[in-house]
Amino acid sequence: MQPSVYQFLQTRPELLRFIRLNPMWYRHLTRNPNRLDELEKEAKYFYGQTVPQKIERVSNQIQMVSMLIQMAGTMKD
Repeated sequence: MQPSVYQFLQTRPELLRFIRLNPMWYRHLTRNPNRLDELEKEAKYFYGQTVPQKIERVSNQIQMVSMLIQMAGTMKD
């Protein structure tokens, strides 16, 4: 792996952790260091940091809160 790529990865510990969990990316970056953008996209998807994943997580939380409020309302009655 090129030293510049490794230095970049050292500044981004979540990407370095992602590469350690997915060693195929080490091979991809060794052969083609220009794939850093793809690596970042895959890591965001892996860690659940994409916009659709965040929206789904918030939606699930709202649904859980509304269910708890509904349960509390039925217990009062």
